[in-house]
Amino acid sequence: MYFQINGFTLYYEKYGNGEKNIVILPGWGETRKTFYHMIAFLSQTYTVYIVDYPGFGNSPFPNHDLTIYDYTNLILDFLNENSIVLPIIIGHSFGGRIAITLNGYFHHKIDKLILIGSAGIKPKKTLYQKLRQMTYKFLKRIKYLLPKKHRKKYLESLLHLFGSSDYQQLNINQRKTFIQIINEDLTPYLKDILVETLLIWGENDQDTPLKDGQKMAKEIPDAGLVVFKGRGHFCYLEEPALTNLIIRQFLDEEKNM
Repeated sequence: MYFQINGFTLYYEKYGNGEKNIVILPGWGETRKTFYHMIAFLSQTYTVYIVDYPGFGNSPFPNHDLTIYDYTNLILDFLNENSIVLPIIIGHSFGGRIAITLNGYFHHKIDKLILIGSAGIKPKKTLYQKLRQMTYKFLKRIKYLLPKKHRKKYLESLLHLFGSSDYQQLNINQRKTFIQIINEDLTPYLKDILVETLLIWGENDQDTPLKDGQKMAKEIPDAGLVVFKGRGHFCYLEEPALTNLIIRQFLDEEKNM
């Protein structure tokens, strides 16, 4: 199904017909396809929605760059348009950024929050990273010493050497979006997340390290952290059955009281 508003077209899917709603927010570059195991499990009891962001899956990217607030506003519009009230939000990686902004910044009311390997805490650059960034900026200036016909190829070679694989695969607007998003530190919003929150993390997560999960557990007033030993950034795919069991137990707590 498609949702259209303010020039954006978002593809989404809906499963189940439970009384309570769950909205799954995937990570950067992910689509609904990596969550089908979770959806199949949760849709037995809940109504589950999952969205493709602009530029991913079946949702086209606009001809301008976006911020984390733009993405979050799109999700707000989606929730309002579909009359999804007090949803349970599950966010992985970049989806966690949106979830944090949704509740911690915009103060949109939700029932419960589940963050899996969530992004949002801006890491401090190491000395190596700082030197690498300085080198890249210096080498970029050299392009003006080259003939115009060689500049584009020169910049592409620099990008191949210094850019991450995720960054290299994006078009120019998506690259600006990517940079803006990863440079936005959402730490100040964590204290304003006032709903019960479950954090699920892989012990060996290299993209959003475990220390980020530990910091979120400390900053969010009502949060608990579950760590999967030996697992990485996609721990929910590495341990699908265990992930579903833990989520179900977290969501069923009120019923068992």
